[in-house]
Amino acid sequence: MSNRQVLALGQIQPVLGNVKANLDKHLEWVEKARNEGATAVLFPELGLTGYHIQDLTLEVARKRSDEEIQSLVAASRDIDVAFSFVEESDQHLYYIAAVYASRGEIQSVHRKVYLPTYGMFDEGRYLARGSHFRSFSSSWGPCGMMICEDAWHFTAPYLLSMGGAKLLILMSSSPTRSLNQPDTFGSQAFWHRLLEVYAQLFGVYIAFVNRIGFEDGVNFFGGSGVVAPDGTWLKEAPILDETLITVTIDDEAVRRIRYTVPLLRDERPDLLVQELKRLERTSEGFEFR
Repeated sequence: MSNRQVLALGQIQPVLGNVKANLDKHLEWVEKARNEGATAVLFPELGLTGYHIQDLTLEVARKRSDEEIQSLVAASRDIDVAFSFVEESDQHLYYIAAVYASRGEIQSVHRKVYLPTYGMFDEGRYLARGSHFRSFSSSWGPCGMMICEDAWHFTAPYLLSMGGAKLLILMSSSPTRSLNQPDTFGSQAFWHRLLEVYAQLFGVYIAFVNRIGFEDGVNFFGGSGVVAPDGTWLKEAPILDETLITVTIDDEAVRRIRYTVPLLRDERPDLLVQELKRLERTSEGFEFR
């Protein structure tokens, strides 16, 4: 018997540095998603704070126990909610974090592992790096979370899929770069190709939820959507517009693709571990740190 879930993707425009305004919008859109019959609603990277936080980090950072975070967790009593903020640890380290809440409790927290420090990005100057990728159980089935740059490193979807995830939630604050065609940006086209390949390689759904709007002269394109395990896009949000879309996913599609194209089944993690250890011993390839 198949198991279905209706995902709502909240493609919002956060207000930089205004946690209260962003929280109010999250709560409003949770209610909107609930009214549209969604069983889970997903929001973009740093939806509670805005992206270019930099010197605002101390002001916008919150602990998991803080009122704003707990109010969103409480909103998950009858609809799962995935959201992102700057998390402050007890040791006063600051992370780009993603929370998955269900039934009024936090089910999983992911801290962004790969912080870009090239081109227009300088996350590593202000923020600490996460240290792992973990799949977790949701009301639909096993899931995993990635945050933007995480997905540009194949270790992220690989580890989550090998850990059992059937749905990868990818929160992003991806800017517009290079206009390929009148209605498509180069950064958007790259995400399309990358996520289509990941979905087919690992036989997973990928829910890509990206923000829109301008911050410090940078524009974010949106284009959120869900990729099926066969690499097809089930639905996409328009670019540059704040919108909520809903998509139905069914684990029967995962079951079918993993049977007909059993790439994940035939993967050799033991071989990967063996060869990485060899490279570390012999100092071949990239330097291990």
